[in-house]
Amino acid sequence: MSLKALQINGFSASNSPYRKPDEKGLYLEVRPSGAKIWYFKYRLHGVEKRLSLGQWPDVGLKEARALRDKARDLIRDGGDPAVERRKKKIEARLHASNTFRAVAEDFISVRLERSGKAPATITKAHWFLSHLAHTVGHLPIADITPPDLLNVLRKVESEGKRETARRTRAFASRVFRHGAVLGLCKNDPAALLDDALAAPLVKHRAAILEPGKLGVLLRAIDEFTGTKVVKLAMQILPHVFLRPGELRFGKWDEIDWGGAVWRVPAERTKLRRPHSVPLSRQSLELLRSLHERTGQLPYMFPGQRKFTVPICENAINLAFRRMGFDQDTVTAHGWRATASTLLNESGLWHFDAIERALAHGHSNAVRGTYARGQHWDERVKMAQWWSDYLDGLKRSVE
Repeated sequence: MSLKALQINGFSASNSPYRKPDEKGLYLEVRPSGAKIWYFKYRLHGVEKRLSLGQWPDVGLKEARALRDKARDLIRDGGDPAVERRKKKIEARLHASNTFRAVAEDFISVRLERSGKAPATITKAHWFLSHLAHTVGHLPIADITPPDLLNVLRKVESEGKRETARRTRAFASRVFRHGAVLGLCKNDPAALLDDALAAPLVKHRAAILEPGKLGVLLRAIDEFTGTKVVKLAMQILPHVFLRPGELRFGKWDEIDWGGAVWRVPAERTKLRRPHSVPLSRQSLELLRSLHERTGQLPYMFPGQRKFTVPICENAINLAFRRMGFDQDTVTAHGWRATASTLLNESGLWHFDAIERALAHGHSNAVRGTYARGQHWDERVKMAQWWSDYLDGLKRSVE
């Protein structure tokens, strides 16, 4: 006979579990602890199985019968209720672990760290993730919608950080594409938001472009009374056209003294390809002076307190501020704009020679491939001319 709802309260615990059948394979198991568990018993391919449907009174008689009927329908269609339940549990666990933060961290690990990207690139990726982690980081990546992302990016944008908002969106887009490759999401909601953000206000890094003012700055650098290593970094940087990060992470085995070349390895350049810098007489003289101080250390420009790491990324800019030059006047990175402008204005050098000296890429791939093998001799002459030119500017203010 089928069970009645009022009967169930009267089933008391015994020393061993016992069953109270309902109908069509449904029964209630009463355990010694007093717990009453619904089960559905069925046979599939000649094998008897049972499926737990929940505990009474959380699952009442009517609900237990509905769950039984749903399982019977699945069996009728060739399925197995126990197998389907295991699949759903696995999917739920995967769904919970495949948060945006988890996928983003996997992206950083696989696509950046294991691919040998520069430490600065990896640090910046974590910084982009920090803008997203508190709001969408805990959400399953497949559940995130364009409005979810837009709310986060608009908040960053409202703080006046337009460029940060746009680059954070680009980072999120790469994470979604990584998730799609892994089968964790089906689309990239960040791709729809490119036109939804305000264009950044372009602010070029400050650089001195007037020869007279440049001479004053060069004299001030020579008279700098701070840390000797930082002073030499400031003296060398104008001659070699390197980005500040390429300079400060320099190692002595990169210097070819006989060939007068500084060979920067691919992993430290923006374009991820080796870059050779012809060294003028002035550059070599400054590097020899530096070598006397740091030649036995891992880095050419070691930190003052810890020799196993290079000077901090703001060391040169902080020195400029101490010298009285504010951030709207000069920056370490601005030396590249100074060299590019004045070398082009001189009219003495081929455009591609200047671009190669600055390690710029080419939008035209064919032209870029051709240019990489050209202009070395011209670059050697240009490096010496530029160093002589800088010395002339210093003398003009003496």
